[in-house]
Amino acid sequence: MLVAHWLWTGRSLPARIARLPLIPPSLMVRGLAAIRARVYRSRLLPHETLPLPTVAVGNLTVGGSGKTPIASWIAGYYASRGYLPGIVLRGYGGDEGAVHQRSVPGAVVVENPDRVSGGKEAASRGADVLILDDAYQRLDVGRDLNIAVVSAESSRAVRWTLPAGPWREGWRALKRADLVIVTRKRARVEVAESVARRVRRAVGTRPVALARLGIACFKGMLSGERLSQSEIRGTRVVAAAGIADPYAFAAQCGALGAEVSLIAWRDHQRITERDALRLAQVGRKADYIVVTEKDAVKLRSHWPRNRPEPLVATLQLVWEREEDTVLAALDAAVKEVGELVS
Repeated sequence: MLVAHWLWTGRSLPARIARLPLIPPSLMVRGLAAIRARVYRSRLLPHETLPLPTVAVGNLTVGGSGKTPIASWIAGYYASRGYLPGIVLRGYGGDEGAVHQRSVPGAVVVENPDRVSGGKEAASRGADVLILDDAYQRLDVGRDLNIAVVSAESSRAVRWTLPAGPWREGWRALKRADLVIVTRKRARVEVAESVARRVRRAVGTRPVALARLGIACFKGMLSGERLSQSEIRGTRVVAAAGIADPYAFAAQCGALGAEVSLIAWRDHQRITERDALRLAQVGRKADYIVVTEKDAVKLRSHWPRNRPEPLVATLQLVWEREEDTVLAALDAAVKEVGELVS
């Protein structure tokens, strides 16, 4: 994680030199992605339409944009409107699926790398609208609304595709989106606005929304006891995160006034009893241990009961621009279902 962050964001001479041998395969990845998109656009390869209205959410980088919280928010919005949402995702050991289930308790959550099969399963289990998490590059699956998520924090990354940089595709791929959401976690609003302007130049007349992903509160990992943001101000915190951008998580905790030390695990890393014991030991020198919702899913069963429980940071999504446009697009995607129900 540390090496990838240095390689993909570093502007120093050693970082530039380290990227040099990775540039040829990076150019190959970009070219193959562009060819693949062109082939699907030309209908030379088929895509299958799912049996329900479908909203796809994804991004252009390797994780860290906030696509999973946005997918959960969309599912929660549909649930509040009386629909039964089905969330379909690839599945990485159950962490993101469990987060979706806790965020939207009534949702039908299906983990299946085959999104078509997963979508049909969700439909058979009673869902009446589908949300495909991390499906922007799944060109074999039809969708009624295609949402691309771009992180404002990605402005710090080099513009190379994998493996020289974090990008799965070039920015031209944003033209496939019906709607783009620029998110920010630790970035200033001015940075997010700058990224949004660059996105608008790429997508033309398509709407571009801005949203902030921040920590709403903390909850005891085992007890569920709620603590407000203010209660960690001035305290020493060990932040542990196995996500794509653990530094953003540490920065979010630090922005609340805590003195933060970071333990960064690999994204989707399997957490063992040894990892839990090590974290508990490190946490003895701190006032609190704080983890992400995704890591709490894997940590609960291993946590030593004789140690104070970690706090789980609960995220909230705050729309900063074009919320009404986003809601209108979501409503339009299920309009036919609503008419049938009525």
